[in-house]
Amino acid sequence: MDPRPIGVFDSGVGGLTVLHECLVTMPNEDFVYLGDHARLPYGPRPLEEIRRFAHEIGGYLATSGVKLIVVACNAATSAALPELQATLPVPVVGVITPEASAAVRATRNRRIGLLATQATVTAGRYETLVRTLDAGVRFTAVPCPKLVPLIEAGEQTVEAVQEYAAPLKAAGCDTVILGCTHYPMIRPVLQRVFGRDITLVFSAEETAREVADTLARKGWENDRNREGTYRFLTTGDPDVFRALGERFLQLPLSDVAQVAVTELERAAA
Repeated sequence: MDPRPIGVFDSGVGGLTVLHECLVTMPNEDFVYLGDHARLPYGPRPLEEIRRFAHEIGGYLATSGVKLIVVACNAATSAALPELQATLPVPVVGVITPEASAAVRATRNRRIGLLATQATVTAGRYETLVRTLDAGVRFTAVPCPKLVPLIEAGEQTVEAVQEYAAPLKAAGCDTVILGCTHYPMIRPVLQRVFGRDITLVFSAEETAREVADTLARKGWENDRNREGTYRFLTTGDPDVFRALGERFLQLPLSDVAQVAVTELERAAA
């Protein structure tokens, strides 16, 4: 048994869709979630800059006493996961491998599409993982720079989704990976645009299962008879985070504490 909390981080509130599944899968565990709202969005940034941010946040969480870190951000996973796993003193789980595996299992015609931020598309990790599992897959990736700002603002996304879906439909994809933790918030729009015959893949549940399996293998599970807690940190405005977070988490948020970016930078120094 290990009572230490699990750390989860994202560029903003999108990773709360992953945290939600973790809370359901591991109700006895404690969680601390950090949203880097001061530097949102990550998607348009260079991979090296995203990698630096991920190392700062990972280092901060590790020194705060977590027992495992979930990188609940596709851009950060794409840019930094291997390096985080190699350098941090605790296990690190990302969100990309479970989705790539699920897409390969789901496709019927071996044509897989990806909707993601520019950074995630540029990194190419999804395509590498998919082709490792099935070298014959035809893979089409589409960067979607408009979606995260629209989703966070609660604005209409139909026209943007139609624009980004067009190349995947033209390529005949029967399976589409939602390669950003924000995108499940508009899943009804996405499913309407793509139609019922196209499978949308978002594997927050599989990511949560990977975390649970990791804890079980190491004997780090918390006492099963206790109710876990969760708390929130943000580099941005706590009130803005709370308002957005309750929409994404679908649960009430307790107090949100602010962490200065300089504190994250010091943790990585």
